[in-house]
Parts: sequence; C-alpha cells; structure tokens
Amino acid sequence: MAGRTTTAERGAGGPRRPGRDAGPPPAARRPRPGRPDDRRRRRLVLALALGPALVLGGFALWVLYGSSWLRVESVTVVGERVLTERQVLRVAAVPVGDPLVSVDPEAVERRLLAALPRIDTVEVARDWPHGIEVRVVERRPVVVMEKDTHDREGRGYVEVDDDGVRFGTVAERPRGVPLLVVDLSDSPSRHRFGEERMRREAVKVASALPDGVRRDTRTVRVRSYDSITLELSGGRTVVWGSSERSTAKAESLTLLTKAADGAKRFDVSVPSAPAASGS
Repeated sequence: MAGRTTTAERGAGGPRRPGRDAGPPPAARRPRPGRPDDRRRRRLVLALALGPALVLGGFALWVLYGSSWLRVESVTVVGERVLTERQVLRVAAVPVGDPLVSVDPEAVERRLLAALPRIDTVEVARDWPHGIEVRVVERRPVVVMEKDTHDREGRGYVEVDDDGVRFGTVAERPRGVPLLVVDLSDSPSRHRFGEERMRREAVKVASALPDGVRRDTRTVRVRSYDSITLELSGGRTVVWGSSERSTAKAESLTLLTKAADGAKRFDVSVPSAPAASGS
C-alpha cells in the first residue's frame, strides 16, 4: 500500500530500539579510575619496600661519617730512603681522628709531589678500617753538580735524576755518583744549545752507563755537543762524543775495558769501531 514502510525498510534505515545499540568496541572504552583503597594499598607497599633501604642507607652513612668505628688512627709511610717519615707525614697532613672515608688520597698525593721534589711517584690508599698508607718512590741521582758558589746555604751538591730533574741537595757527594761538569766557555754549543740542554745530554750518557762503569766514573765533562768525556778512577779517560747511540757506546765500552785491560784512554765515539790506547 502506498505510504507504508515495509519491514525490510524499517530494518535497513529505521530508528534502532533503545538498548539495542552495541556501542564502541571494548578496546576503545576508557578504564575506570582506581578506587581510593587501591591507591592507598599501592603507597603502603611502596613505603614498605623503600623503608628498609632508607634505614640501611642512613645507618651506612652514620657508620662511615658519624661513628668512631672507621676513623683514621694511623698513617704509615713506606719506601722512604733519604726523606724521613716525619717529613712525609708533615706534608701529607692526614687528619688523625677524622672519618677514613673523608680523606682524599689524590689531594694528599698532590701535596707531597708539590712540596717534596725528591719524590718521584707516590700512592696514597685507605687501609681499612683505621689506616692510611703512603707509599713513596724517591728519585735516584745519576749525576751531581756542585752548588753555585754564591748559594747562601753554602757548599754542597745538587742531585740530578735520569730525567734531568734537579731534586735535592746534599752536603757530601753520594758514593758511586759522578760529578757533572759543564764547561762551554769556548764552545759554540753554549749559544746554539745552552747549558741546560748540555746538562740533559750529559744525563743521557750517565744513565746509559753500565753499573760497573758508573761506579768507576768520577766526572762527566761536557765541552760541546760532540765532546762529552768520562774521567774514570785510575786516571783513565773515555771519549764518548755526543749522547747519540749511548746504549751502543756503553756496550762497546764494556767489551773494550775487558779486552784492553790496563789501557788509559778509550774512544767509543764511533761504537762500531772502538779504540783503546796507553798503558
């Protein structure tokens, strides 16, 4: 009949009945906010978990900084030879009685190196539960130089190590350490290289000497870059030349002194062709 809708038309385009609409899919629905009881429960669990950690952390801080259990009671010095324990302790200035953890080993090392040039290397370490250990290695002289005659402290010797560092003074010349004499008065090397460079060249030679030769060496004399000589005990002389190839020259000198026993003059300036003369 005209003007009436069919059942099919109502099903296709007609209004839906209330309550029949399925709504958005489950994934698109917003979650319900948690209940107050759930939030309180979560906070309680978190507090129970963090509480022991905070207590333990606070106790650890008290043990390290506040208690008397881990405090500095002794400072030990190891390795000193010329320096005295009292000198090292005074410069180290480790506060006895302070918490051990508060001592800065690197700061102590810097103080020692800055104030005591005789120290070559130093290591400071905590020795739990109550100690600090200071381990020093002192520089060793390979040559000595006479002090400046104008030095107000009087006569003596300046010690020089194998790096050319002048690190200390002594009243008496150490046994087995040669005297370094730099005489560049008539040499062009004075202006070309300077006395300091010539001292370093001589130190290279002294550092390369075998122990037996070093003990017998009385003087290392420098007249120019290419004229370094050794004055040994018994009036013997070694013409060394420059500091170049010092290791090879030292080996040649060792063999030459054994082969030419009784010789007075040795020339190793050309190490592949050493020579000995005199008797």
